[in-house]
Amino acid sequence: MEVARTIKSVREFVKAARSKGKKIGLAPTMGALHIGHISLIEAAVKECDFVVVSIFVNPAQFGPGEDFQEYPRPFEADLEICRKAGVDVVFAPGPEQMYRTENLTWVSVEKLTEGLCGRSRPTHFRGVTTVCTKLFNIVAPDTAFFGQKDAQQAIVIKRMAADLNMPLEIVICPTVREPGGLAVSSRNQYLNEKEKKDATFIYKSLQQCQQLIRDGVTQSDAIISEMRKILRQASSIEEIEYISVVDAETLQDVEKVEGAVLVAVAVKIGPSRLIDNILLDTSKE
Repeated sequence: MEVARTIKSVREFVKAARSKGKKIGLAPTMGALHIGHISLIEAAVKECDFVVVSIFVNPAQFGPGEDFQEYPRPFEADLEICRKAGVDVVFAPGPEQMYRTENLTWVSVEKLTEGLCGRSRPTHFRGVTTVCTKLFNIVAPDTAFFGQKDAQQAIVIKRMAADLNMPLEIVICPTVREPGGLAVSSRNQYLNEKEKKDATFIYKSLQQCQQLIRDGVTQSDAIISEMRKILRQASSIEEIEYISVVDAETLQDVEKVEGAVLVAVAVKIGPSRLIDNILLDTSKE
């Protein structure tokens, strides 16, 4: 496994692989790799001949007061995980590589970024789409792998790639969960045992939503009300930032569950802001 610290070096590694007819896969990450990231890497290794994992804590997607400085950076442990998973190159640029001067060019996806997490993090998705565009331009992958846990991000990236005619496929991999149902996240390590136990109520609320829909409840307000009751049972949850039922493609709020919907939750618990979601399609039930 190679470690590329510069844009020039990772491009040389990819160019050599492509000259041999290899299919290039990219798993973009901010490091602090966990089993969720490993599932993306394993999917990339299975589907592609040459896999690049990027590790870059992107300052452009953190807002004021967010945890950019505190974000975990266990680089050597991340390298070992990548090595064991069969990664070919880890691309680990510094900020001076990705943002060499004041950045004046940004990539923004409208409408899809306005709701859900975009309400409280107005500059977040601009940072995500810009850094992903940079990574796609640098690595030129055939396929890039993202997780369903960050559903809004995944939908935004897919739309960006389609709208800008980017020559790559975006693959969305299922959410990986801990035994209690908590979606695996780098920010889970900030939680103490009580907070981690209470965080399992996030997925319990989503399971309740799924059951309500199966029982014939289709009004979003009624579903959200029942989910809120479950979340309020967890004393460590300091704030329910949102519970939303939205169209799975447009991310617009829906009054009634029909067809494919995304049910998404964001809460603040202890020092962490945690998100989770499920996709439901009543036309297939």
